[in-house]
Amino acid sequence: MANVLAPAKKATVIRALVEGCSVRSVERMTGVHRDTIIRLMVQVGQACERLLDEQMFDLDCNEIEVDEIWGYVAKKQRHVTSEDNISEVGDTWTFVAIDPETKLIPSFKTGKRDAETTREFVNDLAKRLRNRVQINSDAFRLYASAIDQAFDSNVDYAQVVKSYEAEPAGSGRYSPPKVTEVEKTAIIGTPDLETASTSYVERQNLTIRMSNRRMTRLTNGFSKKLENHKAAMALHFAHYNLCRVHRSLRITPAMAAGVTDHVWSVEELLERASA
Repeated sequence: MANVLAPAKKATVIRALVEGCSVRSVERMTGVHRDTIIRLMVQVGQACERLLDEQMFDLDCNEIEVDEIWGYVAKKQRHVTSEDNISEVGDTWTFVAIDPETKLIPSFKTGKRDAETTREFVNDLAKRLRNRVQINSDAFRLYASAIDQAFDSNVDYAQVVKSYEAEPAGSGRYSPPKVTEVEKTAIIGTPDLETASTSYVERQNLTIRMSNRRMTRLTNGFSKKLENHKAAMALHFAHYNLCRVHRSLRITPAMAAGVTDHVWSVEELLERASA
């Protein structure tokens, strides 16, 4: 079982998972059984979610970009039947907020792409910020009401809508289409439309897919249980915020935001998460 692994072995397993290795490849590299790896990931991921909840508060952010990244649990949505528990299988989205200045991710929420999850995500984001902030998003229609309610209109909110060139006919697309136009609209308050952007949160989507095997497209590494999916996402964000040195910042996002004063090792993350 996971709780009998030596601390060094636990750290090796977690380090491999946050670098994008699949459960079975970690099993081959470490000799730890895949069931033990999954139990450890869930245990640590859930602890990381609690840890981040404690660490991410009273944040001084001037601007926040939000977006949702798609994944799925057990099966893709088109294969979901009436016999399935629709709340735990099929398309599953992770809402992500990022501070473009510090690259910190102060809030995230995994669930369905519906009004309830959107509201919970935005409410969680609002309680972590100390000052009036500008929020930028795409045109996802549920953001406006959720942001207006959570911030009680004490926010500047802009929508950034990108238009893309028509995709050429063919069997599939293997590179992103070219952006042909960007339209920016003030929705709430007086956002600075000149600086309004969603580029950093869109880039974070790539980081997530590169660092989390169950989010890599066209593989069989997808999550089989919602509990596993949520834990894997929490583990990724904890490692990203606290342990991973951002190349352009040369420090971690948590250090840039003043949340911590040093780079956390995976061993420290495990120790603090299990405290």
